[in-house]
Amino acid sequence: MISNYLKNKRILLVDDEPELRDMVTSILIREGFTNIRTAGCVRDALSAAGVFHPEFAILDVMLPDGDGFTLMEQLKSLADYPVLFLTARGEDEDKFRGFGLGADDYMVKPFLPRELLFRVTAILRRTYKDESPVVSLHACRIDFERAEVIRHDQSIPLTAKEHAILLALCRNAGRIVTIDALCEAAWGDNPYGYENSLMAHIRRIREKIEANPSKPVSLITAKGLGYKLIVL
Repeated sequence: MISNYLKNKRILLVDDEPELRDMVTSILIREGFTNIRTAGCVRDALSAAGVFHPEFAILDVMLPDGDGFTLMEQLKSLADYPVLFLTARGEDEDKFRGFGLGADDYMVKPFLPRELLFRVTAILRRTYKDESPVVSLHACRIDFERAEVIRHDQSIPLTAKEHAILLALCRNAGRIVTIDALCEAAWGDNPYGYENSLMAHIRRIREKIEANPSKPVSLITAKGLGYKLIVL
């Protein structure tokens, strides 16, 4: 069984067939993956990657405005994360090229949903096995898998929105995360108009994680920009 920590990893799916994108997305969602962005061409994939910051990519080889091999190189120049090729091109030369460029796996269509899940899960476990779902702050620990804060041996549950906001902050620990990025993490692709709601959630989070919520030392405000989380 895959942990919630890995199920929260951001997955970019690139394929020019809408039906295939819908099918793969449905397979992943049924397994509990909740953070999926799709694109149908190289241009849209690069645009999505700049905003979405994927942690895992599933790429087709044949795309209308380029090829998956070149796309993988472009994506990895932005950030290094695992890539699975899912394509109708099953020639050995294509497989060798994909693996030679740094792909983590190569699947040929048609495929079994269970096999896809097995390979996705294996890659995520292998890549992110050293990352801990428990993070230590000044006055508490956050257990992301259990969605709770542990303070003085007491467990304080996190709401889904609080969990999403803290997870986005933790992934960028020590760096400012913009208000827009936090709203998108909590409310999805159309985050505008949630700024006041975000502030209310930040207040409630501070009540759970700070020794003195009025003088926060872990969840810091960057005035006019956003917030940052100080992790020990």
